[in-house]
Amino acid sequence: MDEQGCESFISDCHVRSAVELLNHRWDPIVVAALRMGPTRRSTLLDRIAGVSDKVLTESLRRLAARGLIARTPRVVERDAAVYELTSLGASFAEGPLAHLAQWAAVNQAALSGTS
Repeated sequence: MDEQGCESFISDCHVRSAVELLNHRWDPIVVAALRMGPTRRSTLLDRIAGVSDKVLTESLRRLAARGLIARTPRVVERDAAVYELTSLGASFAEGPLAHLAQWAAVNQAALSGTS
């Protein structure tokens, strides 16, 4: 693959930096869960089966550092901070991540080895 002089195996390639968004198991799942709109961390814990509190917190911090989500603190009550997708996060969620999910759904049998 060669787009604008970028080979897919080169470490500073834009494809590699995009793939790193999928590198952590829970990050794409958190992004997908936030497609429903601004959400508290405790609600995300309930919504995402199997994720621990610690792992969710790490994922939220990582995604915020990359500019994919924003955290809006609320001083009224504890754990009232709201997380939401930024425009960058929404473009990832509604673009490549949505296409990947659609592809996985279409190919689920082949991917699970049941076809």
